[in-house]
Parts: sequence; C-alpha cells; structure tokens
Amino acid sequence: MKKAILAATAAALIAGSATTFAANTTAGGPNGGHGPRLSAEDRAILTDARIGAIKAGLKLTPDQEKLWPAVETALKDAAKSRMERREAARAAREAAGKERPDPVTRMRAAADRMDAVAGDLRKIADATDPLYKSLDDAQKTRLNALIRQNMRAEAGGWGHGWSGPGGHNGERRG
Repeated sequence: MKKAILAATAAALIAGSATTFAANTTAGGPNGGHGPRLSAEDRAILTDARIGAIKAGLKLTPDQEKLWPAVETALKDAAKSRMERREAARAAREAAGKERPDPVTRMRAAADRMDAVAGDLRKIADATDPLYKSLDDAQKTRLNALIRQNMRAEAGGWGHGWSGPGGHNGERRG
C-alpha cells in the first residue's frame, strides 16, 4: 500500500511539474499573464526541456530507459490537453465579454475541468507506475529533489496555494 501511495504521489508531482510549467509559460509566467505570451512552439520546447531535466536527473538505467517513453508521452499529452483547455476557456471568456456566467454554469465548468485533469493524472500514474517501482532509493530521492526545485521555481503556480494539477492556481476559472 505504501509503495502504491508513493507511486501515485510521484506521478502527481511529475504531472504537476510538466503541466504547471506549460501552463505558466502560456501566460508569460506565474504573474497571471503580465508579459509576453509564448508561442505554442515555445511552450512545447520548454515543456520538453522540463521533462528532459526530470529524466536526466533520474539517471535511468538501460532497463529503466525502456519504461521512460510511456511516462514522457503521458506527460506531454497532459501538457497538451491542459493547454487546449486553457485556450478553450480563454476563448469562452472572450466570447462572453464582461458577462460572468451564473454559479451553476461555473460549477459545471469546474467539474468538467476536474474530470479532464483527473483523467490526465490517471494516465500519468498508469504510465509512471512501472518506472517508479524500478527506481532505487537514490533515484527516488533525486526525483523528490527535482520536484521540490520545480515547486520553488514555480512559486506562482505551486508555492502560493497550489492544489494539484488544474487546481485553483493551475487553471484559470472560466
């Protein structure tokens, strides 16, 4: 049971790292969008770099390398899905103008976002589980350090009330 919890936690942290990074770079950083907006290509490059940093920090063995592509694909898919949701929410806000949706509509939209994030997280957890189980204690320690480092770097996303991928600081409410 403890290993399952550790695996789920690692998967969540890895997912949060990539998706929070990608989300923050979309709006120009953790400052709420004050600054230049990065292109889709720039976001993809920066997401790849963050994922690559996690991989490099783990120093995977040849057997573990075989398990990495599934993790990388899941992380990239989650980041892409998150960006699509953010763009759709932005378009919906622009279409609505200054008119704010009623509370029921907002609750339904929030539930839809949570469902999508939960699905992405499940995919990442499923992809990460075999790799996480193969990590030695030193790799697990490095993974935790990488996650903490990402959390500090993402202070606007994680350090100020982050509640998980897509949480109240993760995705803008629409």
